[in-house]
Amino acid sequence: MHTRIAMWSGPRNLSSAMMYAFAQRADCAVWDEPFYAAYLQASGIDHPMREAVIAAGEADAVKVAQACLGPIPQKKTLFYQKHMTLHMVPSFPRGFMRSCTNVFLIRHPARVVASYAKKREAPTLADIGFVQQAALFDEVAGWLGHAPPVIDSADILDKPLESLTKLCDALGISFDPAMLAWPAGPKPYDGAWAPVWYGALHQSTGFQQGESALPELPPAYGALAEAAMPHYERLAAHKL
Repeated sequence: MHTRIAMWSGPRNLSSAMMYAFAQRADCAVWDEPFYAAYLQASGIDHPMREAVIAAGEADAVKVAQACLGPIPQKKTLFYQKHMTLHMVPSFPRGFMRSCTNVFLIRHPARVVASYAKKREAPTLADIGFVQQAALFDEVAGWLGHAPPVIDSADILDKPLESLTKLCDALGISFDPAMLAWPAGPKPYDGAWAPVWYGALHQSTGFQQGESALPELPPAYGALAEAAMPHYERLAAHKL
């Protein structure tokens, strides 16, 4: 049996660490942000390493969607796709999602804003993906007739073994203890943008234990986090 896992989050949600965890499974191939190049090309937005990301990826969203359903690399039985919710602009095909097991990874907006702002100044609500995440969640729930799985990064950091076991149960796969640790340093499956965004992750060898206190944000960033809160809280009501 082949399973395609589409993990949907905004940026700075522990999404790359989750990708690293799944990559440690002998049965799993991973894909880092399949639609990133297509998103940059279609939106015209300026991101760090924009041209390099476009050059390294596939800028045709139709081809990306087809590849999400294509042969799983290395003949694995699991295909973990780390998707950013903001990348799914309205014109992009979404039919592929119906053939994936869709999961939603969430993180408290204050933590997301504080982390994102260190890498790219003056983020907007559209940049951090909460509105898009809630819309995709509603879309998937509509197909399924029930809420899809939701997992909170705070729970993963607090109790990685318990949380990843719950997640694997929800996905219908067995938990693999290898998911709890990975070697330090860059990975061959990192996206081209890793030098900008993955510095701390490359120093890690597993999930750090627990979150610190919520960061104090300047007024503009505090207002941004507040605007994202209703979307976060609505999905958090369904978390594993």
